[in-house]
Amino acid sequence: MQDHLQQAADHRKGLAITAIGGLTLTVDIPLIRLAESDAWSALAVRSALTFLAAIVAWSFIRFALKRTIPIIPGKAGLLVVTLYGLASITFMLAVFNTSTANLVFILAFNPMFSALLAWWLTGESPLPQTFAAMIVMILGVSLIVFDGLKAGNLTGDLLALASSFILAGAITASRKARVDMGFAPLFAAIVPSMIGLAMVGGPSGLVLGDPVWLVLNGLIIIPIAFWCLATGPRYLSGPEVAMFYLLETILAPVWVWMIFAEAPTPLGLVGGAIIVVALVSHSLWRLSSHRKAARTLAPRHPV
Repeated sequence: MQDHLQQAADHRKGLAITAIGGLTLTVDIPLIRLAESDAWSALAVRSALTFLAAIVAWSFIRFALKRTIPIIPGKAGLLVVTLYGLASITFMLAVFNTSTANLVFILAFNPMFSALLAWWLTGESPLPQTFAAMIVMILGVSLIVFDGLKAGNLTGDLLALASSFILAGAITASRKARVDMGFAPLFAAIVPSMIGLAMVGGPSGLVLGDPVWLVLNGLIIIPIAFWCLATGPRYLSGPEVAMFYLLETILAPVWVWMIFAEAPTPLGLVGGAIIVVALVSHSLWRLSSHRKAARTLAPRHPV
């Protein structure tokens, strides 16, 4: 019984941590757009600040709290760092080459990719309920894509699709390793930062319209979001973690609508509502199943 109780507690912890990460990530795209910078400059500055935040946080934990947390835990950590670095580059380029709605809606295929990769690489077969949630979410995404695909271009859409697949690979690798990967995506930011800086020809070539938004994004938003989302696979399956990335699919267009007056269409709102309902229903079902298992195994007084 203790094992089931611990599993239930770990699952609740994973849901809470991952939900915080998913919600925080929803403001990433609006902050990038508010910065009014070119793609490579935004990539360089945002990633460099994220790397700086990682160094500060890791140093505080290591020297002030006296806790040892690996930066890159073995070969698995190196793979995860590489994948997060690549995903950051493809994501940033997609931001500047397609519409916000197209980007986040294509990223919503992340859970499908995660489920398939987990099944193939780790033997972690998704539960029927997870498959059902995925089908419902794909329906919601299909409605949105059908309505908004004309707004983007092929290059940006392909970059978004690549970002979704690479991110799913990072989640799967983290899940398979079952070690603390919280700092892996943060330290991985040094790679896209160096690439972005090289593409603009050094610090003198940076084009920054309003850098304060990149500072907020790189120092606070991205470190919190990716630490939470990279920690989630310790407690949740890959497809479950990936589903929390869908919060960006729903809320990022809302923030863009509020800030830039880019109103989502009625069909887009319907598709978004379908995705949110599927995500919430699946999470509630998992919590309920853990509680039922714990009650079933609980010792009972003889009657």
